Amino acid sequence: MKFQLISNDTDAIVGMRLAGISGTMVRTEEDTRKALLETVKMEDVAIVLITEGVVKLCEDLVYDLKMKCHKPLIVEIPDSKSNGKSKNSITKYIRESIGIRI
Repeated sequence: MKFQLISNDTDAIVGMRLAGISGTMVRTEEDTRKALLETVKMEDVAIVLITEGVVKLCEDLVYDLKMKCHKPLIVEIPDSKSNGKSKNSITKYIRESIGIRI
């Protein structure tokens, strides 16, 4: 099983490549949706890493796949342009998945 990165950030692609993680560069919402749906279908991918910028391009699809897909695990990571603190991403995910506000 392996990792796969989907990003719109060249620095993230290069950095993960140095760690042995292959990635897909996307620029538009359409590219993002296509790359994400193709990656989710890959049998050998266990974890999909998605940068914050990509999540902003198609937030609805990302959170829908997080809720419905058992495999692969979809993890949002910061990109080089972010401060590393996804604004309420975990809180939002909990609220959407189980319906409580924390």
